[in-house]
Amino acid sequence: MMNDMIEAPDFPVLVIGAAGWDMVGKVKSSLLPHTSNPSQIRLSFGGAARNVAENLLHLGTPVNMLTVVGNDEWGGRLIKAIADAGANVDAVMYSRHYPTGSYLAVLDGEGRLEYGLDDMRVLSELTPDYIHEHEELFEQASLLFLDANLPQKTLRTIVSIAKRARLPICADPTSELLAHKLIPYLPYLRLTVPNSGEASVLCNRKFAPSTRREAINAAKCMVSQGVEIAVITMAELGVCYATSETSGFVPPVRTEIIDPTGAGDALTAAVLFGLLNQMPIDDAMRLGVAAASLTLAYRGAVVPDLSLEKIYDQLA
Repeated sequence: MMNDMIEAPDFPVLVIGAAGWDMVGKVKSSLLPHTSNPSQIRLSFGGAARNVAENLLHLGTPVNMLTVVGNDEWGGRLIKAIADAGANVDAVMYSRHYPTGSYLAVLDGEGRLEYGLDDMRVLSELTPDYIHEHEELFEQASLLFLDANLPQKTLRTIVSIAKRARLPICADPTSELLAHKLIPYLPYLRLTVPNSGEASVLCNRKFAPSTRREAINAAKCMVSQGVEIAVITMAELGVCYATSETSGFVPPVRTEIIDPTGAGDALTAAVLFGLLNQMPIDDAMRLGVAAASLTLAYRGAVVPDLSLEKIYDQLA
């Protein structure tokens, strides 16, 4: 059964990937080019892997974090915050050559992403040698989550070690420009959660799926390439998913979109939590959609008081 595919979380989830800070600006009216636009601007911690890690911690799942940040104020504050939330950060690297990763987003008045810029050069220092130095984390883990911000050689090393350790691998394509990095590893993925644009890259299609049927077909395409559970997020249209045994659709939980940053990471973390706790695939997807809707309505990448009770209240 698919809901038995991941062992219960007796051991921590190993999270490898981006950790940085976000600057997100939401314009108050129409976005005009070549001039200053009145906006609401907020700063918070971010990074796909870090966001997933924090959400898992809020849901009571232990996490070992493996990332690299700059030897600067933002890096120190970020790692202290995720450690205070409960993560094991003993393996985190501090770079002397690059600043802590950052992400700059511009949202329109409806809360939709218009432009996104990221600077994740610091992750180039997360080398295969550094991963090998921390192979014991793979042996201790119940599950591996990674994002596609990682260098290609590092991804290859991580997947190789995880395969030897028989560790389930879950991956986030992160963006349409990075999604191609995961294509060689699709046969080894237990779970991947692309949006529609990223799914078009993983399925080598010219156009992103725009309907429920197209999204389910794209999810089935990824399953045919070896992915065990393929989940495609479609913003306000909901979530489509497929496995070798089933496929389905979960409608969105209607909510005001204040900030979409981190919503996909919340969905991923809640789905992982559901699978780790032996939930049926349909129930895990509903949990993920509810977690994403809570994050959409929050001005930040992670809802600070996220809990299982809060997610179930949202479903109700």
